[in-house]
Amino acid sequence: MDPILALRALTEILSDETMRGRFLDLTGYDPATLRARAGEPDVANAVASFLNGHEPDLLAIARALDVKPEALAR
Repeated sequence: MDPILALRALTEILSDETMRGRFLDLTGYDPATLRARAGEPDVANAVASFLNGHEPDLLAIARALDVKPEALAR
């Protein structure tokens, strides 16, 4: 996934309480680590994996960012 798109998706994920909790639980990241490493490839990969693992979230984030879901699924 494009690094800028991953950051935009991460921002949307973290702004939703339910998605944020699930993302943190599934990835093992904590807020401090995310702040420090948000632009790193492993975080972008975690965002892509998270979205690919739950289609409703993928579609919601794609809609919020006004992009095709396929752009987030790479």
